[in-house]
Amino acid sequence: MTRHLHLNAFLMGVGHHEAAWRHPSAEPARLTDVRHYQNLARIAERGKLDSVFLADGLALWGNVRHNALGGLEPLTLLSALAVVTEHVGLIATVSTTYNEPFHVARKFASLDHISRGRAGWNIVTSAGEAEAHNFGIERPPHAERYARATEFLDVVGKLWDSWEDDAVLSDRAGGTYADLGKIHPIEHEGAHFSVRGPLNTSRTPQGRPLLVQAGSSEDGKDFAARHAEAVFTAQQTLGEAREFSIDLRNRLRAYGRRQEELLVLPGISPIIGSTEEEAHRLEKELEDLIIPAYGLSQLATLIGVDLKEDALDKPLPDVGVETEGAQSRRKLVVELARRERLTVRQLLSRLAGGRGHRVVAGTPEQIADELQEWFDYGAADGFNIMPPILPRGLEDFVDHVVPELQARGLFRTEYEGGTLRENYGLTRPSSRYAAEPDRELDVVVAS
Repeated sequence: MTRHLHLNAFLMGVGHHEAAWRHPSAEPARLTDVRHYQNLARIAERGKLDSVFLADGLALWGNVRHNALGGLEPLTLLSALAVVTEHVGLIATVSTTYNEPFHVARKFASLDHISRGRAGWNIVTSAGEAEAHNFGIERPPHAERYARATEFLDVVGKLWDSWEDDAVLSDRAGGTYADLGKIHPIEHEGAHFSVRGPLNTSRTPQGRPLLVQAGSSEDGKDFAARHAEAVFTAQQTLGEAREFSIDLRNRLRAYGRRQEELLVLPGISPIIGSTEEEAHRLEKELEDLIIPAYGLSQLATLIGVDLKEDALDKPLPDVGVETEGAQSRRKLVVELARRERLTVRQLLSRLAGGRGHRVVAGTPEQIADELQEWFDYGAADGFNIMPPILPRGLEDFVDHVVPELQARGLFRTEYEGGTLRENYGLTRPSSRYAAEPDRELDVVVAS
């Protein structure tokens, strides 16, 4: 079977570059306009991309004085995108730290039904202290967040499985809507959750929505190897990306999984021009719009060290890589600064475009060359495309890079199936309860 790239459109407000909102081609007033995102979803579908992906946080990500922040809640927004698209997948970020399994299971099951099988869940554990303070608690330690996430996902999976595929009979003549013997209470009792079940939503078109994970710490990689079907990751070099991919796939064996059951999709922010000079001119335009004070505050939050403007033209001060926050991203940024001997100002410029993800400027052919090299070398199964400006950057990628990839036989010309799983080349799981003996289900009647 011919191996093809998988491509997602990572939608972030009016663009991934932190100065995108200041660029003349951006429209920051549309940050909360559903029509803006519906247009982006249609563009992604026109390009036959696998999915659109929405990140999320439960606190402001930065200083709104200097950046256009404050978008829409992902699951609500994706429901609006589902009704204007037919094929492109819909992946939302939802935290396991500040939610309950039943709510999350029901919301994603609803999105999967609404979209006829295109829902995906990017599972995060919420690393920010500001997020914890919005819920009146101190940020839980890194290991504790992952322990909760593991049980959280177990409960959600049981709830999705609690209705067997053929539980709904819709037998109008016989007066039987559903076979109660095929709807199962889950009776979960664990360290963090007690959930009886079953879910009050029938089994979804995909069986279970696609599971995505974005952490690259040791805990994150083990979690991904056990549960994830796609991993969004940030890697700066081809060698590091290949090592990450090999490491992750080797961990699958411990959980009885095959290598083809997991896709590795690094983020990349392509700055595209009809010529190399045009691409670098756009890159320079964005760099000139950077506000150093904003970048310094973001960097300080990530590395845990306050930096003043007099530090801009000096090397990054000596900091460790251990943290209870976003461990893998902090390590990536510190190692990037050390490896390339960047000043703080140069580091801010690198982070402004992709927050640690790779930024590449060039022609459509040059961008395609970069993607193909990583794909052929086994460093990636595809990419999370992060346009620097929206919608311009996504249109440029779909209209110019995608045709180049198609001409090389690297990317689809039509969608393979009707669900996100089918387009990812993944099988539809069956309910874990299907082979169990029937159990009597208590029926609650509303009064």
